[in-house]
Amino acid sequence: MQIIKSFIKLIVFVCPMTVAAQSTFLNQGAKENHFIERLEIKQQTNTDLNFSSLKPFNRRYIVQEAEFLDSARMGYKDSTGADRYKDWTDLDLTAVDEYNLRSLLMNNSEWVTGNREDFISKKPLLKSFYKTQANFFEVNNKDFFLAVNPLLQIHQAVEPGYDEGIFLNTRGISVRGMIAKKIGFSSFITDNQERGPQFFQQQVNTFRAVPGVGFYKPFKKSGVDYFDARGYITFNAAKFIDFQFGYDKNFIGDGYRSLFLSDWGNSYLFAKVNTRIWKLNYQNIFMELMPQFTKKGDSLLDRKYAAMHHLSMNVTKWLNIGLFEGVVFGRKNHFDFQYLNPIIFFRHIEGTVGSPDNAVAGLDFKANVAHRLQFYGQFLLDEFKLSEVRNNPTSWINKFGIQTGMKYVDAFGIKNLDVQVEANRVRPFTYSHYDTVANYTHYNQPLAHPLGANFQEFIGIVTYQPAPKWNLYGRAIYFKQGLDSANKNFGGNIFKNYTTRVADNGFEVGSGRQAKCFNGYLQVSYEVKQNLFFDVSLQHRLYKLKDLPGESKTTLVTAGVRLNMFKRQYDF
Repeated sequence: MQIIKSFIKLIVFVCPMTVAAQSTFLNQGAKENHFIERLEIKQQTNTDLNFSSLKPFNRRYIVQEAEFLDSARMGYKDSTGADRYKDWTDLDLTAVDEYNLRSLLMNNSEWVTGNREDFISKKPLLKSFYKTQANFFEVNNKDFFLAVNPLLQIHQAVEPGYDEGIFLNTRGISVRGMIAKKIGFSSFITDNQERGPQFFQQQVNTFRAVPGVGFYKPFKKSGVDYFDARGYITFNAAKFIDFQFGYDKNFIGDGYRSLFLSDWGNSYLFAKVNTRIWKLNYQNIFMELMPQFTKKGDSLLDRKYAAMHHLSMNVTKWLNIGLFEGVVFGRKNHFDFQYLNPIIFFRHIEGTVGSPDNAVAGLDFKANVAHRLQFYGQFLLDEFKLSEVRNNPTSWINKFGIQTGMKYVDAFGIKNLDVQVEANRVRPFTYSHYDTVANYTHYNQPLAHPLGANFQEFIGIVTYQPAPKWNLYGRAIYFKQGLDSANKNFGGNIFKNYTTRVADNGFEVGSGRQAKCFNGYLQVSYEVKQNLFFDVSLQHRLYKLKDLPGESKTTLVTAGVRLNMFKRQYDF
């Protein structure tokens, strides 16, 4: 932790803050996310939105694009006086899009430069609260912005065949703000009591962590009690360079899953530097993580560290290509200064210090086509030898993962019907390491895909918004994965030392005891008022282990309300 704090102090000293405005970021699972991705595809040639592979989204940037969209539809003229409206004729926003656009601006009003009168509530609560429709308490003047909102999620579910009730009870508060548009800050904290479905309980017991959160205490026998606390500060050191320091999550990719860095697991301490200039966006993340552990009483947990780079470029106005590299390393509770270099290749450093660390590299792309389609993908390379790929493709050394996907907006000519399909395939032993501290994990959970390795996964998602306040969401996930058998390591468990493998050759995706799973989910949501949702959902999960009789079946019928919160998902 000290090295990251020292790093921030060094940045502030070397690159003093300028007058450039600094923004906070959307919260995880924000309702604006899907709309922003939809706009990107429909506009196709908007080069600013083509950097959307990095999440969470910057509030300032998304408001700039939303306001530009408003101007364009009203006959926008550029600095030469040319009418650019024709460039947007294919956008064709529906009434639902208009509602979502207004909601986006309302929920990020600190960056709105136009008329904000539409955001004001007709009847504020006690004359001091909900003066604006989106925020419980808001201060918005020249030098100071503050938004305070309650967080709530109460869901009750029934799981046939299981006597105990399934529930989630979340209460909390979020605070975000800016000081003179130079310093941004955000805080998010919730107190949670949860009893998830039985396969969720099994996940908690196996990995000794609540999926997406980490630390917990037992609650009513089979339930869990936990805090989810996040917070960060942001500032600029130069016109094109943004800094963020805090405790939260990040996501790199365009898919439902990411093979590079996912927000599925626990939050972590990090320092992030983002440089955005010309056709380039370059992001550095330096993280303090926790190796796997079994907690026994109150004790100080060890640390490990990671550093990641992602460079993306708009090759054309519709095509974005990115390069990724990352390294996870274990030192005895201290950061390795050599990995602070923001522009050098990590693989080179990893070699110069004796090759003790877990370095990975990757390539990703995104192509927007015909104002309706987006094709995307990732290739993650952990380790391989070209001779082995050619002559011995089942060698354990061939450790890599591939993602391919497509998004289709206004599918089949139906307005506001969006479809996404995705496939993920990760070879055995990918992400693992001979030093179990340096595996690609944090707080007993994977840093990237929740399944770890040795799997093939297919995902289909349908989102339909027939009216502004109504939203239908369907998701189907099918995967097969090779698990360990008879205590033999077949490469699916990335927490294990890969030197314990059963052989050097003969590894296919699914090697070992094969598990197959189907997880189907359907949700209907109604937005009662800004950010207050009533949800009803149905989930069915079928899990089968080869050569074992019977199968695990879970059916959940859930209903509840949530306020300023993302929906809790059991998507594994």
